[in-house]
Amino acid sequence: MGARILPEVPEPPARLRRRVVERGELGAGRRALRRGGGQVNAHAFPGPGTPAPDFTLPSTAGGDVTLSALRGRNVLLAFFPLAFTSVCTAEMCDFTTDYGQFESADTVVLPISVDSIPTLAEFKRKEKLSVDLLSDFRREVSRLYGTLIEDRFFSNRAYVLVDKAGVVRWSHLERTPGDKRGNDEILARIRALG
Repeated sequence: MGARILPEVPEPPARLRRRVVERGELGAGRRALRRGGGQVNAHAFPGPGTPAPDFTLPSTAGGDVTLSALRGRNVLLAFFPLAFTSVCTAEMCDFTTDYGQFESADTVVLPISVDSIPTLAEFKRKEKLSVDLLSDFRREVSRLYGTLIEDRFFSNRAYVLVDKAGVVRWSHLERTPGDKRGNDEILARIRALG
C-alpha cells in the first residue's frame, strides 16, 4: 500500500487564528474566575511605605510605559484577571466613567492584565475605554507584585496606589478575582494623599 497524498489545506488568516485562540483562552478564563481565587505570593505584594517595584510594559497606546517615568504624578496600578469578563469589564468601564476625577486628582490609572496587546486593544475599542491598558503577557510584573495566581496563570484583582515619589501609599489584594473595590473608595484613598 502506498502513501496517500492529502490535499494541501491553506493556513487560516492570522486574524482568524488569533480569535480562535483568544476565544479558547477566554472560555478557560471564565471557568477559572467562577472557581474563585487560587494561590498568590502575598509576601511579594507591596505594602504601604515601600518603594513600588519598577517595571516597563507595552501599552494599548502603542508604546511602552515605565512606572518610574511617571514620578511626579500619583499612579494607580489596577491588576485585573482577564479582558472581556464581566467584573473586569464593569471595572474598566467604571474607570472610564470616572476618568475625569482621576485626572483632577493628578493620578494616572494603569490597568494591568496578562492579556496580549491585540486582545486588550480590542477590549478597549469594543468597550470604548478611556484608560490605556498594559499587557503583562509574560506574567513578570504580576509575579513581581505578588498578584499572579500561579495555578490559573492570570492575576488576581489588586490595587497599588503609588505616590508622586514612587512610594506605595495604599495597596489591596482582593480575596477572589471576582471581587473589586469601588472608585469612591479608591478616589478617597487618592485624596488622602493630600
